[in-house]
Amino acid sequence: MSAKKYFSIKIASIVALGGFLMGFDASVISGVVRFIEPEFGLTKLQVGWAVGSLTLTATLAMLFAGTLSDRYGRRAVLKTAAVLYAVSAITSAIAPTFTLFVIARMIGGLGVGASLIIAPMYIAEIAPPKMRGRLVSLNQLNIVLGISAAFFSNYFILQWAQSDTALVQSLMIDTHAWRWMLGVEALPAIVYFIGLYFVPASPRWQIMHKKTEEARSTLNILVGPEEADKQLNDVIQSLKADQTREKVSFKEIFHPYLRYVLLIGVVLAILQQITGINAVFFYAPIIFEQSGIGTDASFMQAVLVGLVNLGFTSLAIMFIDKLGRRPLLIGGMTGITLMMMLLAYGFNAATYQLDEESIQALEISVDRELLTPLSGITYQNDVQFKQAINELIGSEAAVEYETALIEAAIDINPTLILFGILGFVASFAISIGPVMWVMFSELFPLRVRGLAISFAGFINSMVSFLVQLVFPWELATLGSSMTFLIYGLFAAAGLIFIWKIVPETKNKSLEELEEQLVRKT
Repeated sequence: MSAKKYFSIKIASIVALGGFLMGFDASVISGVVRFIEPEFGLTKLQVGWAVGSLTLTATLAMLFAGTLSDRYGRRAVLKTAAVLYAVSAITSAIAPTFTLFVIARMIGGLGVGASLIIAPMYIAEIAPPKMRGRLVSLNQLNIVLGISAAFFSNYFILQWAQSDTALVQSLMIDTHAWRWMLGVEALPAIVYFIGLYFVPASPRWQIMHKKTEEARSTLNILVGPEEADKQLNDVIQSLKADQTREKVSFKEIFHPYLRYVLLIGVVLAILQQITGINAVFFYAPIIFEQSGIGTDASFMQAVLVGLVNLGFTSLAIMFIDKLGRRPLLIGGMTGITLMMMLLAYGFNAATYQLDEESIQALEISVDRELLTPLSGITYQNDVQFKQAINELIGSEAAVEYETALIEAAIDINPTLILFGILGFVASFAISIGPVMWVMFSELFPLRVRGLAISFAGFINSMVSFLVQLVFPWELATLGSSMTFLIYGLFAAAGLIFIWKIVPETKNKSLEELEEQLVRKT
């Protein structure tokens, strides 16, 4: 490997640690939800709010992250994000009330929004064209590493909390496991903040701010003197061509000359989230609990979700510059559609029945006589069964013992559910998960790139917030089968759009793509 390639990979890897923190911060909540719901006495929508509040402020941060990075630099914004991650981790871990918990999560959301937008933008601006897909995908790879690390961390802390060691008791891990799940994120946040001092400023940002010689020096290190001169001239000419236009504003991204690329960006932004990926990542243990496998097994299967996500994201990085963006998107969206339909079928085929023996065997601190009316009755879906439980023992006890009751009553094929979830994650991870962010960094011209990516990211994050907010309500009201069927129908519509509209962008410079995709008017 040449020194220039090594330097590019090293810098991209450091910057992509923001993705690791984003993935960890987002998915660590999956292990926390089951504990905070009874502790704070939350409704289903409050549970959704506890999960989605981070994404809400991330959405707001995305509106301004691009503009702030254009003014103050990509590095400065990323350093601020690292601080926000650390503050959020510590304050959410010690929060004594639900309100303070949500505020702490929202602080972390500001860091998520900033790093999610700026990290891939920075990497795209320093990456050689032939490596850009792989290097930008490092951010997505780090996101899934963070997701996997959160699942592992949650499972490890849960198992540790069940031990009787003096250390566990002295640190109160046995009684405050969920607080430790949240607090450990402060360590990688500090590492990220320090690491950002070892990356250069974006050469394209330097050129925008008339720091041409600094940009030339950076490009010399990244691509060598000859290619540096070419890229320098390309960027300067691109900026000169835009000088006749007024100062860039949000209004400009809706101009007809950007209509085509904006349509693609917005639809991909919606599609990535509307198919339910963050419902799976943020609620994985709860989803697996719905198949009746119990709490410990559900946390272990969540770890499998992280591993599959990591493995197939790695494959996407290997093939994105070889096969191209379109083949990965088409293949992945086909898989997402099929797996969601499989999950809908699996949960639709499930039945729920308690008999006298299973009622007496339940390990719950509720008078089992209250459950006697359920004996021998077969419920055809989870909604009916949960409503019956709620009416008999009350909503508070129903929430606390839902996992045990479903485990005792359900008749389902849990292997089918596991296969469907893992197949869905694999299909997402090799396609629209990393490809969307790569295409965001490629579609929009330099003049409006910061604003346009912020806008598309805003749409992506808002849809993600809504999915996270309503998912617990969907499970309780519509049921598991209908929820996954809805996601599958959205995926099928997205597959048609990609097939007919989305272009191929591999192996082309950002300036070449601007010339081909943006209609100059």
